[in-house]
Amino acid sequence: MIVSALLTSVGINSGLCILFFTLYSIIRKQPGNFNVYVPRLLAGKSIERSHYFLQRLIPSPAWVTAAWKLSEEELLSTSGLDALVFIRTITFCLKVFLFAGAIGLFVLLPINASGNQIDVFDIVAIPSVTLDLFTISNVNNGSKWLWVHCSAVYLVTAFVCFLLYHEYHYISLKRIAYFYSSKPQPHQFTILVRGIPVPTGSSIKESVDSFFKKYYPSTYLSHLVIHRTNKLWHLVLANGSSKCKADLEKELGGLEENLRVQQSHESLPGREVQSAFVFFKSRYGATVASQLQQSENPTNWVTEQAPDPKDVYWPFFHASFLDRWMSKVVIIVTYLLVTALFILPVVLVQDVLKFVPPVMEFLSSIQGHVAHSEIQRSACDKFLYFMIWNVFFATVLSGSIFTQLFELLDLKHIPSELAVAVPKQASFFIAYVVTLGWTSTSSDLFRILQFIQSLCKKCCCCSDNDGDDGEIDVPYMLYHKDIPKILFFGLLGITYFFLAPLILPFLLIYFSLAYIVFKNQFINVYAPKFETAGKFWPTVHNCMIFSLLLMHSIALGIFTLKKLPAASTLILPLPLFTLLFNEYCRKRFLPNFVAYSAETLINKDTEDANDPGMPDFFDKLVTAYKDPALYPMQFSDSDDLRLPNHSNNLTDPLLASVSEAKEVLITYVA
Repeated sequence: MIVSALLTSVGINSGLCILFFTLYSIIRKQPGNFNVYVPRLLAGKSIERSHYFLQRLIPSPAWVTAAWKLSEEELLSTSGLDALVFIRTITFCLKVFLFAGAIGLFVLLPINASGNQIDVFDIVAIPSVTLDLFTISNVNNGSKWLWVHCSAVYLVTAFVCFLLYHEYHYISLKRIAYFYSSKPQPHQFTILVRGIPVPTGSSIKESVDSFFKKYYPSTYLSHLVIHRTNKLWHLVLANGSSKCKADLEKELGGLEENLRVQQSHESLPGREVQSAFVFFKSRYGATVASQLQQSENPTNWVTEQAPDPKDVYWPFFHASFLDRWMSKVVIIVTYLLVTALFILPVVLVQDVLKFVPPVMEFLSSIQGHVAHSEIQRSACDKFLYFMIWNVFFATVLSGSIFTQLFELLDLKHIPSELAVAVPKQASFFIAYVVTLGWTSTSSDLFRILQFIQSLCKKCCCCSDNDGDDGEIDVPYMLYHKDIPKILFFGLLGITYFFLAPLILPFLLIYFSLAYIVFKNQFINVYAPKFETAGKFWPTVHNCMIFSLLLMHSIALGIFTLKKLPAASTLILPLPLFTLLFNEYCRKRFLPNFVAYSAETLINKDTEDANDPGMPDFFDKLVTAYKDPALYPMQFSDSDDLRLPNHSNNLTDPLLASVSEAKEVLITYVA
């Protein structure tokens, strides 16, 4: 790619970003679009409406100021620790690339341009100059200036490791503080038990009760046996055949009777599965029970910490130990096949990436997880690995992908092959950052699809209220979609900062846009649906460590190709030091992200011991995990045809009211 082509791409995408920002600043202020651009504020009845028509037609940067001023404490209190970790991931990348950018743009870039390995730089003919002149490829072989690049690799490695340690420590402390500041939550006192053995002549309920009264007599409180309710969900789906509101009333009569009959059937002891929620009198007691192996047979009495009631994903509770194990094996094989088969489509059409997060979420949902947060974390890892393989490696190896792939299987060839292939794709990834970074983030702010859907609903005379008379569908943040994108751009920056430092200013603009846009979305659009308490950070840390190791491997090959073997030798200790640093962080911080310490749990239990509200909490705890499909129903003739949020259809009561029933039918027909 030549400089003029890059400038054209930058100009076009900058224009699109300005267009999206301008349109957003105007359209968001129109009352008819509040449900698209400020659904969270609308649901909380905290939006201020402008009564001046002219003011609503003038673009205003007020939303940028509000997003910039949002403090970490405010973000933590309104959107949770996961939102804070997400924003700190962006600020982490900003800090890294501000440091790397100072070195790359003011030191490495002039050195690269002053070389003549490819061609001599002519400032007069700069529009027709190839971008390769600004990469390390243009530095003469054996040049002493390459030692500057070697020093830069050391400096950035040390700076990234320093920031990673600081962030891991900071978020670990925030996670503990967040736990201390939280009110008693049902999942803190509850474990999930699966593989419950039932002696002859006994029931699951009796088996659970006798086991925990025997082995946990001082901390055991109660339990709730889980029922097989799949048919209830299928019954609702099967009845979603009407598309008109007039037909909904006719459907409700038969649906009500069928559900009542089915609920009474599902509640019978014969429909119980060998799983139960077990409740304890203390957090410490629940954690001890969840961490220990309960039986000499490890497939019986399998325990784990229960998810929050709103986070529960019900379909896989009936799965046995063997079913869950087979599901994981099948999904891993399927994921590897999908990742391998998507190489060609992703290389040819980058828009294919838009469809990958839902696919990864679906694969994770049938892997046996019992919590939506676990599904998102699993999908996040899958999508991240997918992007690294299918976007980075497939791109740098494109052209002779299969030949180079077999060569990469020989570990000793990896540095040299990457040293040849990676610098050649520098111009592609610069354009990639501009196109799929800048423009994609701006379009996420504008919420194009949701805006079009809103217009279509209005044109079709469908209900599309703005919150005055009904509930608003407030979306939640899709961390499994956006965290991998941010981490992938971070990988590009760390990998290319010494190869092609020209990529760094474009990355800084992207992360600056992301910082403002996502903080704005947390204020106006996204509401927390579930909370992992910062468990996404180990994924961020591991990706940054991998990025450093990849940079070291490429540097090793580059200095070898550039006939500077002494620099290659000096690079060799860096991967070892990085792995040792990662192992230290894994031992020092990771346990706090797996489970809270006994010290933390006992301190919190002691603090709550004198809380007068705890008896009432324990009374409600027993019913907190009742399957939504078994909640009592009470239909009545009603003209209320509002459309509430039914995005939690596997966690909310199945059909608690007539309006819920109508919503289910409408939702599954659409």
